[in-house]
Amino acid sequence: MSIHANRKTRSQAFSQSLFRTRNDFQEACRAILDPLVSHFTPGGTRVKIGSSATRFDEGAAQIEGFARPLWALGSLLGGGYQYAEAARWQDGFINGTDPASPEFWGEIEDLDQRMVEMCPIGYTLAVAPHFFWNPLTDEQKENVASWLGSINEREMPNTNWLWFRVFANLGLRRNGAPYSLTRIEADMDHLDTFHVGGGWSNDGPKSHHQMDYYSSSFAIQFLQLLYAKLAGDFDPERAARYRERAREFAKDFVHYFDPDGGAIPFGRSMTYRFAMVGFWGAVAFAEVDLPPPFTWGVVKGLLLRHFRWWASKEDMFNDDGTLNLGYCYANMYLTENYNSPGSPYWCCLSFIPLVLPESHPFWASEEEPYPSASLSEVVGLQYPKHIAIRRGGHSFLLSSGQACHYPLKATQAKYGKFAYSSSFGYSVPTGSFQLEQHAPDSMLSLSDDGGDIWQLRRLALNARFEWHDSVPVLASSWKPWPDVEIETFLVPPADRSENWHLRAHHVRTERELMTSEGAFAVYGCRSDNGRILGALGESTSEGTMQESRQALTVSSAGAVGIVELQPDVKRVGRVVLADPNSNLMYGRTLLPSMAANLVASTDCWFVTAVFALPAHEEGNWQEQWREKWERKPVIPEWLQQKMVLA
Repeated sequence: MSIHANRKTRSQAFSQSLFRTRNDFQEACRAILDPLVSHFTPGGTRVKIGSSATRFDEGAAQIEGFARPLWALGSLLGGGYQYAEAARWQDGFINGTDPASPEFWGEIEDLDQRMVEMCPIGYTLAVAPHFFWNPLTDEQKENVASWLGSINEREMPNTNWLWFRVFANLGLRRNGAPYSLTRIEADMDHLDTFHVGGGWSNDGPKSHHQMDYYSSSFAIQFLQLLYAKLAGDFDPERAARYRERAREFAKDFVHYFDPDGGAIPFGRSMTYRFAMVGFWGAVAFAEVDLPPPFTWGVVKGLLLRHFRWWASKEDMFNDDGTLNLGYCYANMYLTENYNSPGSPYWCCLSFIPLVLPESHPFWASEEEPYPSASLSEVVGLQYPKHIAIRRGGHSFLLSSGQACHYPLKATQAKYGKFAYSSSFGYSVPTGSFQLEQHAPDSMLSLSDDGGDIWQLRRLALNARFEWHDSVPVLASSWKPWPDVEIETFLVPPADRSENWHLRAHHVRTERELMTSEGAFAVYGCRSDNGRILGALGESTSEGTMQESRQALTVSSAGAVGIVELQPDVKRVGRVVLADPNSNLMYGRTLLPSMAANLVASTDCWFVTAVFALPAHEEGNWQEQWREKWERKPVIPEWLQQKMVLA
């Protein structure tokens, strides 16, 4: 029996769903909501799941626990489902907005976290007024309208937050309550300035380059489509424009999903988990006819396979069935300072198709597989500066140019890595000393103090696409110190080396440096007893290998390795034992790496080949990895010429 890295939690009803039918989806939604019932405050206004803190007040944190599940509950009730426990949320609406109630949510201040929760509240008022508005007394309705409307007089961040004020007003408008059309129009005009092309928007002004899941399913694309549906009667021109953006955006966004349903983790707020698939549900909600190959069956398959993928990650639940902070398991290292115990419930927005009736083509269509035959295996995505790759049984991104515009925790890990994988996830630092704490997968790390502190790529300068032999290549420069400059080229797998991608680094340094470059991090324990892997031999199916110019790890999660392709460059293969809980997907990981020391006034090239073959339930990857590992790529001629001329 396989021994896993983490204790398995008790199986939850969500994980037992087949995710095939609308009824399956309804019951899975209920399985997410039911465990929250015992965590309500007496007045129903707050849900307290855990005790970890945030940068904002505890009241707002517990309001998150109340409001974010409304994405699911509003969709469930709006689609006609009868859910008895919904009465607790109805009580919360009434008491939370009543200034005379001991559980009043409080007056809204500038930049108040409560503004975020007004978005699912406004959505719920719009799609389930029969439960959350119509039964209220006139005084209660006035309280709700007054509390939501107070957002119109407050300062908001210049980011996707502006959408939350729009939806507070939309919820009021849909119920004939006082609202501000002026605010809606002004906010919408400003939000449209974030759009850069191809359906993509920055998460904020164009002065920085940040296009992550907030640009798609977490906020911008998702809310654009909800707006197109809910505001189409008074803003038809903008609604049509948003539907057209979605048609363009879908052509890129589909590449962030693996044929088996997983998505590629990238950027911040990964604890929102299956919120990553919200865009596809919003496409159905907004009645958007996408271009080929996106039939309704394909859209349905993208969403349901993603839920089935998450159903297999049982460690994302606490023992009582509530969601924990983390990704595939409970993990505080990956969280942001705005993640409360209720934050993960932003994932509930992906239940939005439940508003749609059984007769809607989304539900009526037969689920179709991922449209692999219609999509290129290697695609250069112009706006996010990603190369999306689906080769060798592996879906991943090569990335350059993105960065968060404020000092986000682990920002270099969430935006600055060379590659992000749907199979191996990414790692975040657990501390600031030595490689084990930095856990620098898919990064070139540099130290000038003997290996205590390591500098990594955070800001990629002059990030751009180059095309060589019709293959997209990402190029960028970065300067970890003023007297150290690195130019990096990221090259997708070639046709005959499907499991390898290349990274070339031109390093010029005026100071003495230690360097270490990591491949993907991979689960690092033995299948038979759960202990850390030992040496790999010809007769063993698992283990590690570290030699001159190469390193490799093979485990039950797959095979990952790294090689220096230049025979005259001295680099040593090492397998770093990354700190536990640094990786999003696996609690115990090993990191195949290449190490080299550079003296001052060095001008050199590293040409790194990274091998990845994820484990698959089907096929015989264990018998294939050795052959694929030996099929090492060669340095492309264009790169050889660039190295000579540099």
